[in-house]
Amino acid sequence: MMSLRQWQEECVKLTLERYNEGQPHFLCLATPGAGKSVMAAEVAFRLFKVKKIDFVLCFSPSTSISQGLEQTFTSRLNCRFDGIIGALGASYTYQNLQFFDRQFWELIKNNRVLVIFDEIHHCAGSSLNDANSWGEKIIENIQSQATYTLALTGTPWRSDKAPICLSNYTDPNNQIECNYVYGLSQAVSDGVCRSPKIVLIDNAKITIRSAESESKNFSCINDFLKDSSGSYQAIINDEKCMEYLLQCGINKLEKIRKNKKNAAGLVIASSVEHALKLFSILSRKYKKNTVLVTYKHDDPAGKINHFRHSEAEWIVSVGMVSEGTDIPRLQVCCHLSRVKTELHFRQVLGRILRVNRGDNQEAWLYTFAEPNLVKYAHRVDKEIPEQNLLFCDDMSGVFFSSLEKKENGSKDMMSNLRTDLGEFNSLNENSDEFQIMEPLSYLAESHEHYFDIVGSFRQQIVDVFQ
Repeated sequence: MMSLRQWQEECVKLTLERYNEGQPHFLCLATPGAGKSVMAAEVAFRLFKVKKIDFVLCFSPSTSISQGLEQTFTSRLNCRFDGIIGALGASYTYQNLQFFDRQFWELIKNNRVLVIFDEIHHCAGSSLNDANSWGEKIIENIQSQATYTLALTGTPWRSDKAPICLSNYTDPNNQIECNYVYGLSQAVSDGVCRSPKIVLIDNAKITIRSAESESKNFSCINDFLKDSSGSYQAIINDEKCMEYLLQCGINKLEKIRKNKKNAAGLVIASSVEHALKLFSILSRKYKKNTVLVTYKHDDPAGKINHFRHSEAEWIVSVGMVSEGTDIPRLQVCCHLSRVKTELHFRQVLGRILRVNRGDNQEAWLYTFAEPNLVKYAHRVDKEIPEQNLLFCDDMSGVFFSSLEKKENGSKDMMSNLRTDLGEFNSLNENSDEFQIMEPLSYLAESHEHYFDIVGSFRQQIVDVFQ
């Protein structure tokens, strides 16, 4: 039997009480790293124990998360969870929703099924009129057909302000209603999560020169970005900036590894090309044992899993290790993504919050003092930032990211839930760059302007809970 944390036991009991009262849907907000999947597996176990369900289906946004859920449920249910004969269920990515046929959905309708959605905020829609492709399938085939649903999230909002599927919102302020909330401040107090320190790196002199005008000097990143020629892309692609930020992360990780040999660092890049540059700096210039993971490289999920249990120092990726991926030995993160949404920032921070064995439980995130990131860093302790509570009344202009679009091609569909639930676990997904929604703009390489960092770097440390 799994030993549950207090919050997990409370949430399990509340979920089952709600189901017994005839309410089939439950939404749990728990901070990244708190152990949502263990809690969900316990709900499934207790429903099986009292013979309330026949099967469990799990959906999540990536292969890595899906495989983690499969392992957790296999352990708790003490049964195969790969969809073949004898299994009690299976774990899929959200992309698979597009490829199930009518027979599969009939099986959900005709059996008692618990459906679990990890990181439910990826699925948008209060109705078919405002749903994205994943939300549409959930509304059509699961919302009214599944016996029970359990939705999990650490960030219960969407950057496009769309409503989250299977969620209720208060009237008139449209605040999301979570059935259970376990925030980061409580998790830190309970010793469930690490207390993060966020280091905001700035520079005292940034210069732009052009053929048409005199050079411009800026005393900080904020002033530089206010200029019409300013570009955050120029900063994160500048060699001096990349090397300085990585060196900060390296220095911190080396101190942690003196007493904790397997502690590791994560680098979030802005593109595959950018990831290659960062990988080269870490492995060649600084001689660090580094793993590169992108959708363009072979077996990314296998590399992530191997890194999870190895003693390699660094892993570099774009989006594959930014959400939901469980690697407890990660304690340092270098955030060099051009994605500047609060949702993405918090998901990245969540990768270094999970407590593991050992006395040293430091968590350090290094990034540049871009105004939005500065703002996010100072309100990490808020479960749901106020400006993210409202969703769009008119969804006609909403842009859904490429991760949520229908994949090209599919695999043959299963005809029987009991014998073929695991068909799609190996489906390829180009998820590594799904957050990127702005055009590339390499100001440093522009013919019109020349960008240079000539000043000294400075740091501000945000100790969130002190």
